[in-house]
Amino acid sequence: MIYEIREYTTVPGRMPALVKRFNEHTLGLFQKHGIDLDFISLTGFGDNTGNELVYVVRFEDYGDLERKWAAFQGDPDWQAAKAASEADGPIVANISRRILSPSAFEAAQ
Repeated sequence: MIYEIREYTTVPGRMPALVKRFNEHTLGLFQKHGIDLDFISLTGFGDNTGNELVYVVRFEDYGDLERKWAAFQGDPDWQAAKAASEADGPIVANISRRILSPSAFEAAQ
C-alpha cells in the first residue's frame, strides 16, 4: 500500500472554485476510477492558511497509482469539468505531491 499526499495552492481568491470543483466533480470521479480518498482538508493554520487544499489518496502500488491517475486524467468528464471551472481563469497556482510507503514499518500496517 502506498499513499499520495497532494497539496494544491490556489490562485488568490480562487479557493471557492476549487472546493466547488472537488465537491461537484473530482470526488465523484475519484470513486469512478477507484482512487481511494483517505483525507481531504483546507489548511486552517500555518503556511498557506486559507489558500491550500490538501488530500491523501491510497493505492496498492506504483502501477495502480499510474493506471488510475492516467484513467482519471483521460476521462472526458474530468477534462470538461476542469475546463468549465477554469473558464474565468486558472484555479491552481501550484501542486505539490509526495508518495509515501509505510512498508518499512511492519507493525504500523
